[in-house]
Amino acid sequence: MDVLDAKALKIFMAVARIGSIRGAAEHMGLAPSVVSRQIADTEREIGLALFERTARGTVLTDAGELVLEHGKRVLEDNGLLAEQLDQIRGVQQTRIRIRCGEGFMADLVEHGLSSFSKAHSYVRYIVELGSTEDVVDAIANSDADIGIAYTPLTDPRIRALAIARQPLCVIVPNGHALSSRTELKLADCLASPCALLGKGNGVTQIVARVAADTGMALAPLLETHSIEVLRRFVASGLGVTFLPRAAVSGEIARGVMQAVDLEDPLLREASAHLMVRAHRRLPLSVEKLGQHLALEMQSFRA
Repeated sequence: MDVLDAKALKIFMAVARIGSIRGAAEHMGLAPSVVSRQIADTEREIGLALFERTARGTVLTDAGELVLEHGKRVLEDNGLLAEQLDQIRGVQQTRIRIRCGEGFMADLVEHGLSSFSKAHSYVRYIVELGSTEDVVDAIANSDADIGIAYTPLTDPRIRALAIARQPLCVIVPNGHALSSRTELKLADCLASPCALLGKGNGVTQIVARVAADTGMALAPLLETHSIEVLRRFVASGLGVTFLPRAAVSGEIARGVMQAVDLEDPLLREASAHLMVRAHRRLPLSVEKLGQHLALEMQSFRA
């Protein structure tokens, strides 16, 4: 077969990402018949089906997975080539896409991007928030260049540039009964009303795992995707939550709340991860920023 042309690859990757021909057509501003015909032409040229059609949309076949990985490499190589050509032309302007958990945002901007931008004024940034799962998927699918997340699950598609231990604590209002406890474990905290981050967040995943290991069920009073909502929940005296100490350092300094260490081994070993896609040749700008963040962000300092 001939190498897929840019149009065929672009349409294929849109369908693969969105999960339906109609959705991909709307996203690209094309008629569904055009997208469907292009996919059919590509499958005929390859001699294999790329998608399984289901009532809920399209699912990649094994051949489709291979073509998707090829497409990611093509896009990454195109970006790398464009940056290298711009350097030869003397044009220094590039864009780096970052996906991170909300708890890392202040550290990223204040200690990472602030100092990096002074030395690399030609770099522009697109920064988006996401859960741990969102961050991992964005890196694995080449939707972001750099990801920062808390306790992601092991994924062969991801390579860590830096990992730093950030134990999970129970966050309580000042004067709460748990604040004076020693040898405190997660099971000791679950009798108190609690708030948790939503599905797909590393904090919730690890708390749920430890709770399940001890035979206890999680029944949060409040669920949210916002760390700021968790802070306000605790500050208002409604109950407790679970976060690394760094996520509430400002509130601790102001005497609004306390972070109490938890002795469960899995919670003590929780960590922050700075990540890029595995097996990817990083553009020089991304490589430099990754090294800078690993050194300058407080989240990754020993």
